[in-house]
Amino acid sequence: MTKIKTVGYAASGALIGGKTLEPYQFERNEPKPNEVLIDVLYCGVCHSDIHQVNNDWKNTIYPCVPGHEVVGKVIATGSAVTKFSTGDIVGVGCMIDSCQHCEPCQENEEQFCEGPHGQTMTYNGYWKPDPEFNTFGGYSNTLVANEKFVMNIPNSLELSAVAPILCAGVTTYSPLKRWGVTAGDNVAVVGIGGLGHMGVKIARAMGATVTAITTKDSKGPAALSIGADEILNSTDEVAIEAHANKFDYILVTIPEAFDVNDYIPLIKRRGALVTVGLLGPYDAPTNNMDVAKFCVTVGGSMIGGTAETQEVLDFCAEHNILPDVELIDIKDINDAFDKIKDEEVRFRYVIDMATLKNEPELTE
Repeated sequence: MTKIKTVGYAASGALIGGKTLEPYQFERNEPKPNEVLIDVLYCGVCHSDIHQVNNDWKNTIYPCVPGHEVVGKVIATGSAVTKFSTGDIVGVGCMIDSCQHCEPCQENEEQFCEGPHGQTMTYNGYWKPDPEFNTFGGYSNTLVANEKFVMNIPNSLELSAVAPILCAGVTTYSPLKRWGVTAGDNVAVVGIGGLGHMGVKIARAMGATVTAITTKDSKGPAALSIGADEILNSTDEVAIEAHANKFDYILVTIPEAFDVNDYIPLIKRRGALVTVGLLGPYDAPTNNMDVAKFCVTVGGSMIGGTAETQEVLDFCAEHNILPDVELIDIKDINDAFDKIKDEEVRFRYVIDMATLKNEPELTE
């Protein structure tokens, strides 16, 4: 099989003791009959990239080339591809393949793939990791994906900003849709960062009244500017008490462990709280007394399948929604990671992958 020389940035281990993402050269297999080869134009920087690179979930395979919010141009197609042609502008999210035979896959919910390995992630291999198999993500100049996992990018969406919709967008859209958020609902979004700011925009477009909950008053003006109707500081006990049993739905986007019991009293009877972005335990067990007395639901959600990913792209195009992004050079990725960890970024970084051409280590 022909190999495709590829360049990117990779971690050889957790970013501790001065270790950083570094230029990396590797090879991809040429597209199989049902796959496409993509020239990567832009790649979003997700908080999950930091968790994965640092092996926070204890499943990382090194070397690790992150990146699962990919926008690019099709430059080659396999012999059986019917959806795309050379030159098409496309997107790829968190997955590049799955078994495609199990019940979830047949229902376009590939994120729940029940095949032998689960879904194939855009980077770090299978969902159930196999040390003998790795995949490399979008912090690189090319990507190969099964055509079912490649999305059409609506023409009205700005290419340099659209990439985060492929993860942050579908991660917030999917639970808002599935829990039936609609016009007239009171929705709270906890955590106004990369995920949270998309949650605010999408919930507002669904017709909800949106409250942004944050610990930082400094985020208030930005949250109002993107569509929040109200700002609630979660450290203000008086304000929190005044909002007891107010919200039909709470979307929590905090990426680190937190005490979910702080937010349950805010839910209206038979309402719901859903956590996204946290793949681990809460700081404390859920107090079922508070859950039961108002018959509320506490749940979780993770990304979305191929159908919902295309759906959220079309929804964003229809409602003129784009993530708020800052374009960066690939050489600045380690600084970007530091700023994300320190909560110094306003919403989302996107890498202009054309800047890979300026890296002498990769072009010699």
